[in-house]
Amino acid sequence: MITRSLIWGAFATAAALSPAFAQDSTVRIVLNEEVDLLEPCMTTRSNIGRVTLQNVNETLAFLDLREGGGLQPKLAESWEQLDDGSWRFHLRQGVTFSDGTTFDANDVKHSFDRAMDPSITCEVPRYFGGMTVSAEVVDEHTIDFSADPEQPILPLLLTLIAIVPEETPIEFVRDPIGTGPYALSEWTPGQRIVLSQRDDYWGEQPAVTEATYLFRADPAVRAAMVATGEADISPSIAALDATNPETDFSYLDSETVYGRLDHSVTPFDDLRVRKALNLAIDREAFIGTLVPEGALLASAVYPPPTLGWNESVEVWPYDPEEAARLLQEAAADGVATDTPITLVGRTANFPNNVEILEAVQQMLQEAGFTVELQFYEVAEFEELYSKPYPEGRGPMIVVAMHDNSRADPSFSMYFKYASDGRQSGIDDPKADDLINRAQAATGEEREALWKELHAYLHDEVVADLLLFHMVGFSRVNERLDWQPTMATNSQLPLADIAFR
Repeated sequence: MITRSLIWGAFATAAALSPAFAQDSTVRIVLNEEVDLLEPCMTTRSNIGRVTLQNVNETLAFLDLREGGGLQPKLAESWEQLDDGSWRFHLRQGVTFSDGTTFDANDVKHSFDRAMDPSITCEVPRYFGGMTVSAEVVDEHTIDFSADPEQPILPLLLTLIAIVPEETPIEFVRDPIGTGPYALSEWTPGQRIVLSQRDDYWGEQPAVTEATYLFRADPAVRAAMVATGEADISPSIAALDATNPETDFSYLDSETVYGRLDHSVTPFDDLRVRKALNLAIDREAFIGTLVPEGALLASAVYPPPTLGWNESVEVWPYDPEEAARLLQEAAADGVATDTPITLVGRTANFPNNVEILEAVQQMLQEAGFTVELQFYEVAEFEELYSKPYPEGRGPMIVVAMHDNSRADPSFSMYFKYASDGRQSGIDDPKADDLINRAQAATGEEREALWKELHAYLHDEVVADLLLFHMVGFSRVNERLDWQPTMATNSQLPLADIAFR
């Protein structure tokens, strides 16, 4: 006779022997904003990169920001600089895309040319400003990249190029095809994205077999979802919610919060007004309140570990009286200082962003500015953040977080401050010259030029409204062996996750 106890005993034995029952190898990751695209050439946008980069789409090399890491091979096994200044990459063999096609040098060239094609407005070209870069296939497994002027960090720049098949059209795609360990298996807009492990991946199989991405704007909700087991990782929670040392981790953040000023629009075309904006902000008051302890006050758009950081540049002091005086002086000279200014934020861009921008608004109003606060979803925000800027626009302080985790100003300076930079608000010949010379320089000369530009933009041009270098906090389920790094703002490789 088969009894209930025998049935349950057999079930328990099977569960103990079966890996499927022994451990759940799937993870759920809750992000702060919905992904509007899964386009490989847009992985520099944080949440797109967190889902796809090194998971679905890989790069020739990647920057390992863990201790002792550095630039590491991925789809390129090695590279060297040739006598003419170009760079030769030797590609990995035996690699296939998730659609079954074989990876070769033609795919690399197509991926680069596609990302640079202006007809699909990818984000990647902004990092290659001020230079002309071309790719030439040598043979099936070898490709050369040339840059004019020569780029000593070209292999690092190419970590931005996500590789796609040669057949990928020159238009945004919804279903990305890549060489990574995962493939997109579900995307229900507004609800979830699911990546499933590929059986035919060229490299070592990660421990995670499936990842589901969920989206919640409220950081407290994200933290609670991990605490209750509804999610396994929230890469971004508020410092206020980081209360459990067993699950909550702080990390050095590569993000800088700043407000972009368009110098071509009145009253931002007046230096005194730009100085007054900076003097009106009590940056210290935010630290330990709305901005976590450990965050730094910003004097550049990239954090202090970056090459060419200029220690002599001092953060703007809080001096509302001087701000008011400068405004009155400008007004007496006919500057329309009473023009309403729009303080523009992006919904759920970073923890406490609503409260932070409300406080900034109040400080500016107390100094004599007229300021209204407006938030936009990511797609609408991008139309205000990147060129071409809207016609007939009034003065806007476009507040954003800029990520530079690659330790060189090249990943910031051209598109933020060159005259034709995609997100630049200035048109300054001296800045253009310094950027162009620094990008082509090496060693001490490169460092010195970046330092000079740092001081010039901050002290003389007063290019923008610099606020904070941020500290990030993540919450991680105790069943996972994973901790965030500086790169967590822009990518979250599932292969880095292990199970305890």
